[in-house]
Amino acid sequence: MSTRSQLSEIIHRDKNREAVILWAMSNETPLTDARVHFLQEMIRTTRELDPFRLTTAALQSRWIEDGESITFMIDDPIGEYLDVLGINQYYGWYGGENAPMDHLTWATIYDKPLIMNEFGAGAKQGWNVPDEQRWSEAFPAEFYRHTLDMFDNIEFLSGTVPWILMDFRSPCRPLPVVKDDFNRKGLLSETGIKKKTFYVMQEYYRRIEESGHGSHIKE
Repeated sequence: MSTRSQLSEIIHRDKNREAVILWAMSNETPLTDARVHFLQEMIRTTRELDPFRLTTAALQSRWIEDGESITFMIDDPIGEYLDVLGINQYYGWYGGENAPMDHLTWATIYDKPLIMNEFGAGAKQGWNVPDEQRWSEAFPAEFYRHTLDMFDNIEFLSGTVPWILMDFRSPCRPLPVVKDDFNRKGLLSETGIKKKTFYVMQEYYRRIEESGHGSHIKE
């Protein structure tokens, strides 16, 4: 079955689902001319099949370092053809340190809104270890706070999606005791128990609702 056929089946199956707000074209695909050409065709097909929804993709970004400051530049060439830019953000979990991110800035060459398609960090619910240790519940909770503070300073940011709601089976994560074949980035454990990160995001969304806009409110 061709990619176009698969895309057509998905859109016809799900286009009347009110929960579908964007069509995602790709996820962190490598920067090649063939990839840009291919995704251009998929974007064109998507707009033909559903002219009402916007298109997005998890794009590549690059670091620009200037002394102690770091700028994440979004200039992935496929951004030219999308309606909404997307990025997966894990700085502080994969790379960097779980520390204040006020030295980090974001920039783009495109005059388009940005959604953080993924961001988060892992924890095993209820695991009794020191707060500063990775996989403790406190570690990713602090990561979330730093990340949300950083998001405040992105003027073109229009939305965020924490990764992910609930821990899920993932055989490629066999680390005993901590992972046990689960992806542990959920706001909830695999049995539905709320982690500390759940309450961080709950407070974040509550502040957005109270303020009437999408900024993380500072005291």
